Amino acid sequence: MFDAGVLCLRLLWSRSAVRINRLHFSPLVLWRWLALIAACTIASLLLQALQMPAGAFIGPMAVAILFGISGMRLRLPRTLFKCGQGVVGCLIAQTMTLPILLTILQGWPVMLLAIAITLLLSLLVGIGLVRYGGLPGTTAAWGTTPGAAAAMVAMAEEANADPRIVAAMQYVRVICVVLVGALVSHWLGAGDGQSHRGAPMQWTPSGIGGLGVSLAVIALGVWVVDRLLPAGALLGPMVIGTVLHVTQWVPITLPGPLLQFAYALIGVYVGLRFDRQTVRNVTHAFKWMLLASLVLIAMCALSAAALFSLLKTDFVSAYLATSPGGLDSMTIIALDTHADIGIVAALQTLRLFTVILVGPSMARFIARFARSSPASSVTGKQQHHQ
Repeated sequence: MFDAGVLCLRLLWSRSAVRINRLHFSPLVLWRWLALIAACTIASLLLQALQMPAGAFIGPMAVAILFGISGMRLRLPRTLFKCGQGVVGCLIAQTMTLPILLTILQGWPVMLLAIAITLLLSLLVGIGLVRYGGLPGTTAAWGTTPGAAAAMVAMAEEANADPRIVAAMQYVRVICVVLVGALVSHWLGAGDGQSHRGAPMQWTPSGIGGLGVSLAVIALGVWVVDRLLPAGALLGPMVIGTVLHVTQWVPITLPGPLLQFAYALIGVYVGLRFDRQTVRNVTHAFKWMLLASLVLIAMCALSAAALFSLLKTDFVSAYLATSPGGLDSMTIIALDTHADIGIVAALQTLRLFTVILVGPSMARFIARFARSSPASSVTGKQQHHQ
């Protein structure tokens, strides 16, 4: 099993290496990457020393944002980002048990209610942003739709919205949700779950075989499932790994350093999305984006306060489950705290698929409320010509 995993990892790396080679590393770029790695390591260790939830994710993300807006012009290959998502998917699978799955199945009506409330709130915020934020209707609609940010950007581009502005809106909200979620988890704590920071690698036949299978599952998610489903690099390993883990056919083994590296990859990818060009594209509407994100977070927190008893979980778990952030970022925080990962992963996953189904209709509905204004006209021209 380990040989199969190593083979898949080599093939996956060869695919990543091709894209990395296209970046044409110069000595200056190499030094920038080394500086980024060093700064991310220091930030990660510092936040973890301060016991900040998801410090290995938030620290590199914050550093990458600073590097991006300072004009370093670094880009992390998307394949590496997907590999990080695959590791998180396997980690979610590692936490799943049959009782957790049964609890999720029994609570599906309340979960659907929570998803409906979140989508309704995002609809209201989207309408307000279209009316007063000076953004084109479809662009604002996709930017406020809660789901996996990368999936929303791809779907927005297919709907003729400006993908750069949608990406900025999505990742501004992701950053807000991550920071608020980490602070809420740190201050309030959660229930009786367990923190999942990874365990020391057991170099036994069972441990080595489990690691090989885990690597193979990650490669399968990045190569195959990601081409079939939005966020497939995360969902594929999560589903396949859950089946393997719950049936006890083979253990899912993930060493702690691998988890830290995966968190950092996701954080750096998100942070580097914010470069000077992106900032220029959204400067005129940034305050509205930030306000819309904070309002949506606050309203989702209120819905979590109303629903956490129905979900039969604690408030922090309900908050992370209903938060309008990405599946990967919310599960990282849940996994790094004592949150109910089953509820968080299930609700976020169900909402992602729901958004995929109803997102285009929501965008068209929100776009109806757009009004002609100088700001929106300018943005519309930028969207058409750029």
